[in-house]
Amino acid sequence: MDERLRFIARLLEGQKMAPLCREFGISRVTGYELFNRYKEYGLDGLNDRSRRPYRQANKLPFQLECAILGIKKEFPSWGAPKIRDKLLRAFPMVKPPAISTVHAVLDRHGLVKRRKRRRYKATGTPLNDAAEVNGLWCADYKGEFRLGNRQYCYPLTVTDYRSRYLLACDEASSTKADFAFCTFERVFKEFGLPRAMRTDNGTPFASSQALFGLSKLSVWWLRLGIRLERISPGQPQQNGRHERMHLTLKTETATPAAFNFLQQQERFDHFLDVYNNQRPHQALGGAYPGDLYTPSARIYEPPPEPTYPFHQRTVRVTRCGRICIGKRKINLSQVFAGQILGLREVDDQVWQVSFLDYDLGFFDADEDRVEPGPNPFAPENL
Repeated sequence: MDERLRFIARLLEGQKMAPLCREFGISRVTGYELFNRYKEYGLDGLNDRSRRPYRQANKLPFQLECAILGIKKEFPSWGAPKIRDKLLRAFPMVKPPAISTVHAVLDRHGLVKRRKRRRYKATGTPLNDAAEVNGLWCADYKGEFRLGNRQYCYPLTVTDYRSRYLLACDEASSTKADFAFCTFERVFKEFGLPRAMRTDNGTPFASSQALFGLSKLSVWWLRLGIRLERISPGQPQQNGRHERMHLTLKTETATPAAFNFLQQQERFDHFLDVYNNQRPHQALGGAYPGDLYTPSARIYEPPPEPTYPFHQRTVRVTRCGRICIGKRKINLSQVFAGQILGLREVDDQVWQVSFLDYDLGFFDADEDRVEPGPNPFAPENL
């Protein structure tokens, strides 16, 4: 406002428009607009003007909004689709609003009841003692520690449950899934695939926001035919063999830590070789883990697209985690982005959503999201 006043005052003193606009760093079009506003409205014309449009082409007429609220008051259990159909019959000459517009009117007046979605609570899964090599692998991040350059290091480790063989020990600057994908893909290419993978319920192995705690990483494992095992929250002893290895790892490589990631990874590589091939293991009767371990016969290769012969249709989940059927968009979860799911109609307009051999949940004609069904990874369903 002060700048505009000085600009107008200089103009009124007789200064030329062009050099004055250059001095104030504005175009002549803007300069003339300010001057015309001053001449028409006085000092009030120099105030900031609302950017709200003069008219709103798609704004719902007041009478139609009142009709929507009246129908809702008369039939409290009706939702937006039924109210819109009622409007079509009552006012055939008026262009009906979209269902989303009717819903927005109801929401604005506090007439929409939102159902609380059941939040997934981690409980763990059944745990098995694998009697054969590659029957079960264990994975975890060793607790973070700070390097000499003040950066934090999060070692990702993978071991074979039966032989105690350390398959990977990779430094990482975070626990984000992208790094974990690279590590596991390298390990799978080198050693093959395990029958099952045991982890805790933390990221990136699980996600509290997705159905049944699944994450992009665990969905990938399921696609590869790897069964999921998760320890119960707060029970690290359920992955005790792996945790014991972490204690040795910390003692021999991180006390004190190296200066940077490259030097720390060099220590990890040396530890991995000694641990597997030079260090007798008491639980193995003094044998080396490398004496017992052999790569898996299950070769890693991109899995084929799943098929659903007992379902009426298949759909591919969008990048934003939705199932699109015609114009409908049903929210699922981004962890399934790009995956093919099977849909089966189990009741009138009630569809069951399946991923591989796992039934995830249901959606109907009214709700645009998948409601979770019984947990397919719970003990009673495995």
